[in-house]
Amino acid sequence: MKKTVFTLLVVLAASRLWAEDGYDLWLRYKPIENKTRLASYRQLMTAIQVNGNTATLQAAKEELLLALKGLTGYTIPVTTITTKNGTILLSNSSSLPGSLRSLIQKDLDKAGTEGFLISSQKINGKNSLLITGNSDVAVLYGVFHFLRLLQTEQPINSIHIVSSPRLKLRLLNHWDNLTRTVERGYAGFSIWNWHTLPGYIDKRYVDYARANASIGINGTVLTNVNANAVILSADYLKKVAALANVFRTYGIKVYLTARFSAPVETGGLKTADPLDPAVQQWWNTKVKEIYQLIPDFGGFLVKANSEGQPGPQDYKRTHADGANMLADAVAPYNGIIMWRAFVYSAEVPDDRHKQAYNEFVPLDGKFRSNVMVQVKNGAIDFMPREPFHPLFGAMPKTPLMMEFQVTQEYLGQGTNLVYLAPLFKEVLQSDTYYKGKGSTVAKVIDGSLDHHSLNGMAGVANIGTDINWCGHPFAQANWYAIGRLSWDYNLSSEQIAEEWLRMTYSNKGSFLANASKIMLQSRDIMVQYSNPIGLHHIMGTGHHYGPAPWVNNLNRPEWNPVYYHKADSIGIGFNRTGSGSSAIAQYFPEARKLWEDINTCEEKNLLWFHHVPWDFTMKSGRTLWEELCYHYYTGAEKVKQMQQTWKGLHSFVDKDRFEQVRQLLTVQYDEAVWWRNACLLYFQTFSKKPIPAVYEQPDKTLEYYKKLRFLYAPGN
Repeated sequence: MKKTVFTLLVVLAASRLWAEDGYDLWLRYKPIENKTRLASYRQLMTAIQVNGNTATLQAAKEELLLALKGLTGYTIPVTTITTKNGTILLSNSSSLPGSLRSLIQKDLDKAGTEGFLISSQKINGKNSLLITGNSDVAVLYGVFHFLRLLQTEQPINSIHIVSSPRLKLRLLNHWDNLTRTVERGYAGFSIWNWHTLPGYIDKRYVDYARANASIGINGTVLTNVNANAVILSADYLKKVAALANVFRTYGIKVYLTARFSAPVETGGLKTADPLDPAVQQWWNTKVKEIYQLIPDFGGFLVKANSEGQPGPQDYKRTHADGANMLADAVAPYNGIIMWRAFVYSAEVPDDRHKQAYNEFVPLDGKFRSNVMVQVKNGAIDFMPREPFHPLFGAMPKTPLMMEFQVTQEYLGQGTNLVYLAPLFKEVLQSDTYYKGKGSTVAKVIDGSLDHHSLNGMAGVANIGTDINWCGHPFAQANWYAIGRLSWDYNLSSEQIAEEWLRMTYSNKGSFLANASKIMLQSRDIMVQYSNPIGLHHIMGTGHHYGPAPWVNNLNRPEWNPVYYHKADSIGIGFNRTGSGSSAIAQYFPEARKLWEDINTCEEKNLLWFHHVPWDFTMKSGRTLWEELCYHYYTGAEKVKQMQQTWKGLHSFVDKDRFEQVRQLLTVQYDEAVWWRNACLLYFQTFSKKPIPAVYEQPDKTLEYYKKLRFLYAPGN
């Protein structure tokens, strides 16, 4: 009996040890299972030497020690002099011996300010591994890249890597409110505890900074674009400064959202007119106050004259007038202004797709040099699939910054497994034809086409207080992906997925093959069962959870899903060609050729640009109605396949995370069926055609789906 109890206790203990909660993200540092690789790592790494004692270099050293202990089981000594083979030398280039620096100078020149060099070198006659760069944060980035190689079990016997970021600004935008709610957040509350700041520094702030530095993110906008002027008060700026002090060690600058009406709301002025000298002075004084507390403050992100937010147009001024006033205030401190191009108005009767282009293109060349116009990837609003925004390539005199949404507002929120790197890549690789073939969106935002030195990419964060940071375990991959693509947009979705899976779960080949397949197909699957063939913005209103293509009673026409699909007895889709809204004319002619002819249009965007008859023959030979049914049913069925594939991976994944994903995939299937049935039953009222008998018929009525209510859906 005693033996049985002992055995049971051992089994339970082992189970508890193997359980993981996801808090460590991709920085798990679990023991390397490949014994051959482990032996080679141990042989090549016998000591660590750090040239310098700055906070950033110390963070690099501590990360290295933590990781090597976890990965190899060894505590590697820190030395002051390279005396043995296998020493890892961490050093800012300025602290390197002159002879060594001259040897690698070409590589250092390529690396720039933030790039790093990882190289096998002879130092003091000993075989050593050098991790260096032209700044301390470059060394930190190099350490994280080196650890990625170890975590993914790559060879390091003879290594020479030079890597530098393609984009200068690599930011997360937090839509976090001062109440700690998160707009479009599906992972709990905001991680910024404004109540206990500045006196209490949560360990999570440090781990947040570590995670961002590990993927090259160098900036964070702490507050919601639907801004609150209170963040600019003296008390709150001290709280912001406390966070900035934590993040600075990891190369991360803080930014804030500026509410345009702050001079009125908190400054006692009667106007926020950007051309009023008193308003300009108010901002100048406020900015000076900020920089006295936070010398490396990055600047402001501004949402103005959009969805009810105040802005310069309230005073008959332009976006350029508003942006330039703020730009002048931060310019003496090398700050920047990111002015969002997400604008549309109920008072403008034109297609919402056209409004940002119409407002901003006439202002090209009128913005200060430290202003970036931040443009969403598409012209509507972070749809599961949409053509690239026509502003890319249309403002050659103005640096444009990409804005992606990492939080899954329109892509399953916190319940659906949807890997977003394929969406990001699809947009970045799209050809604008601005300067001929090959003028991709990526080349527009990196500034290379127009010689802009200011460039960047932002992702609307999916981070909250949930123990695993992101709610859905696989949502972590989207945080990882936005960082990796901001560093190098040429990385493939496949490479990023494999890196993340290896670091987060397992290096086993059979696991990687099947888990990668789930990830890489997931976005297209979600499009199929929710917004196929170019349908868009047909989700529930307000919370944006689930389907509601029937909604037509909201005050503003462009808030109603019926505005976007325009289903009638003839067909479905938004005609944006010359015979419709002419939004297609905002693209360059070569790009338009993909979409302007209904007979040759890419079918994935067909209903985005055309109102298509129900009996229109698709490339498959099916009618449009039959094709719509095919996509909705196939998408839902593919979620079933995702479930089966995941079940087969149970031996590779700890019990807790396996079960969490298993349950969420069950929810995802139910939601896919909900999308399928609700949409087809509704569109059937226009097509008057039956759902083909080969498919399982809906078991609920359209009225049932219309009556569903979600009063407390998160992120609203």
